[in-house]
Amino acid sequence: MSLLSHPSPELDAAPELLPLPRKLTFTPDDWQILARFWFPVATSTEVTEGPLGATLLDVPLVVYRVGGDVVVADDLCPHRGTKLSMGEDQGDGEGIRCPYHGLRFGVAGKCTSIPAHPGGTIPERMHLRTYGAVERYGLVWTCLAAAPGDEPSIPPVPHWDDPGFQQINCPWIDIEAFAGRQLEGFLDVGHFAFVHHETFADPENQVVPEYTPVQTADGFEAEYWSTVSNLPPGTALEVSDDFLWLRHYRLHVPFTGTLVVYFPDGIRLSLMNAASPVSATRTRLFDARCRNFDTDQPLSEVYAFNLQVFNEDRRVVEHQKPENLPLDPKLEVHIPADRSSIAYRRALRAAGLSQFFSA
Repeated sequence: MSLLSHPSPELDAAPELLPLPRKLTFTPDDWQILARFWFPVATSTEVTEGPLGATLLDVPLVVYRVGGDVVVADDLCPHRGTKLSMGEDQGDGEGIRCPYHGLRFGVAGKCTSIPAHPGGTIPERMHLRTYGAVERYGLVWTCLAAAPGDEPSIPPVPHWDDPGFQQINCPWIDIEAFAGRQLEGFLDVGHFAFVHHETFADPENQVVPEYTPVQTADGFEAEYWSTVSNLPPGTALEVSDDFLWLRHYRLHVPFTGTLVVYFPDGIRLSLMNAASPVSATRTRLFDARCRNFDTDQPLSEVYAFNLQVFNEDRRVVEHQKPENLPLDPKLEVHIPADRSSIAYRRALRAAGLSQFFSA
């Protein structure tokens, strides 16, 4: 059975082809597949009534809030092709204004005003092309193939809504690397001692115990038991050196992974790593996490620790070659510790993606 054999509107057998972006860094076939998935493009807190620029899969977008709803649209004024994200917050809650000729765009991207002709009829073609948008887990998600109102397919963050759990969104991080490489690093359990020895891992604890990824409808999950600690610095928690830590990974094709870390006494840390592909060579990494410990501690410490961990990963990922992720299993050499990355690449191939992601 295919990893992606469950019914999914994003993966129809013969979906209508979408218009390709002008500066395409992916192969066209891969881009058409990826454009049918949902990705985060901003945190909810940074989306205001003013225009916010973002890029997803080489497509420039403008994100704004009007009437309590979030709008995601092409960052392009239909009149003379100006970037709407260059505009300023008008402070009136009526939408955004083009900085060139002052056209206004409001709910659902509809053009509401052409200042040069205040009494004239507004052509249908003057409205913005918009995309499905939803706020979930403190993030704004969109899909380039989804129309507004379409039901989103967004992976869950375990424990997010459970009582006693604190919900956290760390600031996003830009990585000059492909999303597939970044997410594969998130799933990798063999690099802790060598990459993260300054944050949470023991440089002498290098052996990777056996583990087995289990296929799911949209990827895989794996339970990994080891003595590698996951204690952030400054925490009041005390854990014995021989404690077996359980890390429960879940992979959701193409670029979202979640991890639940099991501490003693029912303590949990649950986090989502959502790698949003700005292009085939640049990734904006979004984070949604929750925990039921240290909930009275300053979030600045969480942000700083998260940044330190991902800077350690970034130092490696930004220098991997090839820059794209080779899906042909013969193109790189594998070891038993790579079971997660092998399962990940197999799931990407099952989604129809090619041997290499980028052009």
